[in-house]
Amino acid sequence: MPSSGRSYVIAGAGIAGMTLALALAKFGATVIVLERSPSTQEFGAGLQISPNARRVLDRMGLDEAINQASLEPTALDVYAQGGQRPLVSMELGPTMRERFDAPYAVMHRADLANLLYKACRRFANIDILFGVRGWDVVSHARGVTVAIDESNGQSRTARADGFIGADGVHSQTRLSVLDGPAAQYRNRIAWRTLVPADSTSSQIAMDRVSVFFGSGFHLVCYPLPHRGQVNLALFMPGAIPQEDAQPRPKRPGPKVESLLAAAADQWTAWPMYTVDTPLWHQGNIGIIGDAAHAMVPFQAQGAAMGIEDAATLAPLLMGTESAETAFSRYAGIRQPRARRVAALSAENGRIFHMAWPFSLARNMVMRLQGPRAHLKRLAWVYSHDVGDSPTP
Repeated sequence: MPSSGRSYVIAGAGIAGMTLALALAKFGATVIVLERSPSTQEFGAGLQISPNARRVLDRMGLDEAINQASLEPTALDVYAQGGQRPLVSMELGPTMRERFDAPYAVMHRADLANLLYKACRRFANIDILFGVRGWDVVSHARGVTVAIDESNGQSRTARADGFIGADGVHSQTRLSVLDGPAAQYRNRIAWRTLVPADSTSSQIAMDRVSVFFGSGFHLVCYPLPHRGQVNLALFMPGAIPQEDAQPRPKRPGPKVESLLAAAADQWTAWPMYTVDTPLWHQGNIGIIGDAAHAMVPFQAQGAAMGIEDAATLAPLLMGTESAETAFSRYAGIRQPRARRVAALSAENGRIFHMAWPFSLARNMVMRLQGPRAHLKRLAWVYSHDVGDSPTP
């Protein structure tokens, strides 16, 4: 089918939504993106872009822009609870490029969102509406009709070939349009903050990612050099905290205590919800990213999965006879991989938070496996190329 003349409406101007908008526009589609926030806003701090996601972004022409706004860490230092030296240093940097033909980088989430937004603005066929008060979508035989309440109080109606919800873990598209399940909270919290780089340079290497394991918690740290800051993400179990609560891990050890002191009481709690649903589409309406498969971030693949979703769905929407058929093929391709990555992430959480004496066995195995074991263990994650995905 010819791709010209296709049009789509996307709910959500996050990383998945803007990646999809950009991919569709490159095929010649007209795209409207609806965003409730007044501007591009990505909560949190750090973001890890593994080779499977970077491959997609580089093909969209973002390679140089990402290079300028990110760090390509040389290794990932893993510390056992209370350890002063790394248990193992997993090779990243040039090793990742050589093994997977794409870099492994870390950057601020807002910086990636801003790069995607700037890329979208270069396309006259992408219209991003910020401050949208609400929307309603109706599916019919020839596509969808979307009623939009804009920020200025006016309303408009858009007709399109399909509607995609990239509207996050509490997705209105999943809940109200597809009648899907609510996101689940299973007593896990991500505490996040940014601290000045000079406040942590004596505790962690400034060219690496550092991960500290503990009984019931783990802490991930990595520099954001062009901001002069370090991202800290502390993961712990717990009920949804009060607004002014702060994390207090037990027996963190001197290095972690020093890093926590650098953050003082500037942590922001982010309760971690997950989404598990087999229903990713209905007719010519579908969902991508966290709306479809939000997962715990213990393999740092949440954003990567949304980027992969977008790169998989765009050519299907543009090259398949109907949006309904495209969504069906997309779900068939993406659901097995998303489930497998979600299971890996959940299992990592159990391993990272092991208590003594089980942690001793974990530490011994990691030490014996050495600095390159992850290259084989995670090859199925990092080597994945959306362009090679089979069509069901």
